[in-house]
Amino acid sequence: MPTPKYIRFDWAAKSILRNKANFGILEGLITVLLEEPVHIVEILESEGNQETSTDKFNRVDIKAKNSKDEIIIVEIQLTRELYYLERILYGVAKAITEHIQLGNTYEQVKKVYSISILYFDLGKGEDYVYRGQTVFHGVTKHDTLQITTKEKNVINMKAPEEVFPEYYLVRVNAFNKIAETHLEEWIKYLKDGEISETTTAPGLQEAKRRLDYLMMNTQERHAYDEHVNAQMIQNDVISTAIKEGRAEGRIEGLAEGRAEGRAEGRAEGRIEGLAEGRAEEALKIARNLKQIGLPVESIIAATGLTEDEISALS
Repeated sequence: MPTPKYIRFDWAAKSILRNKANFGILEGLITVLLEEPVHIVEILESEGNQETSTDKFNRVDIKAKNSKDEIIIVEIQLTRELYYLERILYGVAKAITEHIQLGNTYEQVKKVYSISILYFDLGKGEDYVYRGQTVFHGVTKHDTLQITTKEKNVINMKAPEEVFPEYYLVRVNAFNKIAETHLEEWIKYLKDGEISETTTAPGLQEAKRRLDYLMMNTQERHAYDEHVNAQMIQNDVISTAIKEGRAEGRIEGLAEGRAEGRAEGRAEGRIEGLAEGRAEEALKIARNLKQIGLPVESIIAATGLTEDEISALS
């Protein structure tokens, strides 16, 4: 009997998971990743509007606050970005500054968890989940620094990782095995929308009840399928551009006798150039998705086009 198919997380995050009644699904994913129970108390609206013409918006899929008053960012990235690490660093910094007011003490700074669910290949690595923390190790004594801090008029010791942001990179496409643990069951769901009937993973039973693929009407199901197909096509376009750009850079580097480092620099430029040269394909995909009534934000996620570009499509 085939495993039942459900609405995938990247689709659900756009609207369904923002409903308080569905917090259990989000709590399940974060609980499994952090390996400790997490209770979401509210979904926060991003205050990352541009303050100047050169500022950037802080666009995230979900920003939540847990019962410890910590901030959790969940970002779903469908297509490759050359500077993704810099992007999530900026997003975390923006979240911290958004939630501390002028005149507050530094005690008010909240820890931020950044969770990136990636549907593209980010660098090289054998694992499908990576975790990054800030820990201070002694250079000569090889010990771990503990910081003196004051909380509620009591002096105690705190590890830097209790304060600094924590990053989780979930490489969905790198998962290719039978799901055995709760974490693997979640990754399987993130990748394929499949949930075992016998799962006990936190949040997945809730997902089964709330996100049933079969409960969608024909039009909704067609739009969802188009969303998944468009994502696959766009990832293929970007991957092809990357491969072609690298190959072209190596050929020219050998012909001109350039150093390997400079050849790699040219290759990065050609990756972007080739990706731009395929803009017509992205426009075609966006036009089809717009015709079937897919929301603009979903078309943006699938194609990388701007809202203005999509609005201009006939």
